[in-house]
Amino acid sequence: MALASLRALALVCSAALVLASCSAGDDTTVVGKASANKLVVAVGYDQPGLGVRRLDGVFKGFDVDVARYVAKELGAEDVSFIEATPSQREQLLVDGKADLVVSTYSITEKRKEVIDFVGPYFVAGQDLLVRLSDPRITGPESLAAGMRLCSVDNTTSAQYVKDKFAQSVELVNYPNFSDCVTALLAEQVDAMTTDDVILAGYAAQNPELLRVVGKPFSKEEYGIGLRRGDAAGKAKVTAAVQQMIDSGEWRKSLQDNVGQSGYRIPDPPKIVS
Repeated sequence: MALASLRALALVCSAALVLASCSAGDDTTVVGKASANKLVVAVGYDQPGLGVRRLDGVFKGFDVDVARYVAKELGAEDVSFIEATPSQREQLLVDGKADLVVSTYSITEKRKEVIDFVGPYFVAGQDLLVRLSDPRITGPESLAAGMRLCSVDNTTSAQYVKDKFAQSVELVNYPNFSDCVTALLAEQVDAMTTDDVILAGYAAQNPELLRVVGKPFSKEEYGIGLRRGDAAGKAKVTAAVQQMIDSGEWRKSLQDNVGQSGYRIPDPPKIVS
């Protein structure tokens, strides 16, 4: 009986090891993809300070740093980046083209019907970016008739300003944030609106020409998007983000990437999902 019991125990342990091995190598999960060095993360390509792809192919920014930190904690030695545009983020996850989305991705109930989130890993507020030489705009309520407000396709930022603060302002939409900045510098629009930390990145690039008004008027909680149903992956990603915050790397990355704009680095948020 003792020998039989030992054999049975050995078989159980062997089966457990096989199952653990299969789980680690399951390329339908975030952990499995990371362990196989096949992790694909979608990030912004045109958001200085957060996610940008430079001409030399190097990716930089706070979101990029978060993605790399999480990937390393998951066991990935390398990570592949693809572009996340606002209109494509959920679909990239649903179609399996990306394993994680780390791209100023606001957590909303509607999006949570389609994907899962870990976060918030950052809390932003909507604000305005204006030319340094233009003293007229002091907040959303100062946007008068005849002024043009720019934002990006498939976002609700500009419409929110029009509905809540400035019914007479003219809305202008472009595909990318960088298009709005170009239009602002060329005096084709009077202001640009989106989350304050995104605007801070552009102000840091052009400190002699642009400024963030500095009166945020909404609350945007950024989360890391991942496919629904990967409970183990969600738990691992949550632990990785918390480790980044606890280690001080979270604050250091923000300071390095947007600190020179004058943006006040906030305290890290409490992760709730």
